Amino acid sequence: MFVEGSRKCGAVDLQLRDKVAVIGGASKGLGRACAEVLAQEGVKVTLCSRSASDLEKAAKEIRDATGADVLAFPGDLDRHDTVRDLIAATVGRFGRIDIMVNNSGGPPLARAHDATEEQWAIAVQRSLLFFARMSREALPHLRRQGGGRIINILASTVYQPIPNLALSGATRMGVVAFAKSLADEVGRDGILVNNVCPGSILSERMLSNVTARAKELGISVEKALAQRAAETAVGRLGEPVELANLVAFLASSKSSYITGTTILVDGGLVRSVL
Repeated sequence: MFVEGSRKCGAVDLQLRDKVAVIGGASKGLGRACAEVLAQEGVKVTLCSRSASDLEKAAKEIRDATGADVLAFPGDLDRHDTVRDLIAATVGRFGRIDIMVNNSGGPPLARAHDATEEQWAIAVQRSLLFFARMSREALPHLRRQGGGRIINILASTVYQPIPNLALSGATRMGVVAFAKSLADEVGRDGILVNNVCPGSILSERMLSNVTARAKELGISVEKALAQRAAETAVGRLGEPVELANLVAFLASSKSSYITGTTILVDGGLVRSVL
């Protein structure tokens, strides 16, 4: 069986060598996969996440595997001052920014009818304002380069609800609207803005969600994962690299006429025709 994610995106020259990318939530999961694939393409990468030890481990492993120049910047991206410092540190180290991969930790698990004030506040900070702040702080530097890419990692909840992820859908739909407006505002500056929505991709975040769902249903995690796989058109869970390959393409010059769009990477999980 041929698995698309089994080879790296570099089979085609994406002309990304010596570009500079900032990647949020990059110590593990989808963010780390994006960092690895971009580093394989010769991109200089700044990684950010809350856990300094996990981040340093990821940075070392990516350096060792790819030879890329990697900056590890630990910090809480829910905070505006962390976002400002992250952008400043990247420009201070590399002198420029070309690519923003805006990836954050997910909002709290909650249902629409009883989400608390605290859960809503965290969700808005982490899954809406984060994307606006990262983009706004990076835009002067992208303009200085004569263009660039902003790629937001969202979730399939923008297309269809998932139990216990009401806050994800509500806040990330706001990002879709924000990105559409931003794409229109900065397109003539050579800056392209797109959203990528993972669904049923086996990351730490998904495993946490599935574990909570399995407990709620009184079934094993293995059975819950098998159910998720069976819901897809291809009959299996995805790998983080399969999303990262798309991110690398969108970061490249090969995507020069794609902006303001939202793309699913979900193995056919979402059945909507729109």
